[in-house]
Amino acid sequence: MSAVSVTRDNWWALVLGGVATLLFGLAAVFWPGLGLHVLLYLFSAFVLIVGVVDALTGLSSIGVADTWFLPSALGAFELGVGVYLVRHTNVKFTTFVALIGFALIARAVVEAVNAYFSVANIAKAQALAYLSALVALVAGILILFAKQKHGVSFVWLLGTYAIVTGIFQISGLANRPIK
Repeated sequence: MSAVSVTRDNWWALVLGGVATLLFGLAAVFWPGLGLHVLLYLFSAFVLIVGVVDALTGLSSIGVADTWFLPSALGAFELGVGVYLVRHTNVKFTTFVALIGFALIARAVVEAVNAYFSVANIAKAQALAYLSALVALVAGILILFAKQKHGVSFVWLLGTYAIVTGIFQISGLANRPIK
């Protein structure tokens, strides 16, 4: 979730994104015997929900934040990834891993830039956004460049990222001003 100011109308979208991220992470980490197709469908649903939330958050911050287009563009990218994965369920594992890695790196860049140019300029919210961006960047790079791109370690890394980020998103809402 990007670090834009929360309005009274879109706080629910940020909570929805955080809850979706947290639930995806819990399912990825604690679902024994999670198959590739199940992970693909879970990730597709997750990225579609978060893409809609990011797009709506960006569009609702037009006039409030100068960087409103960043979460909107990220949301459009995430929606594209989600639709691609839903339509191509037989995607190769390396392609699936690359899409996840690039999505996480794109999220990291958007969150860091949004935190830097945040209208709210609240230190705790910015620090949480920077930390979330760092976690996304590290997870994206590890997923893209890991020598072992299969097995339990990949799923645990992705799930752990989602759990940590979901908690950041939900707890970060308390540090953001409501305008």
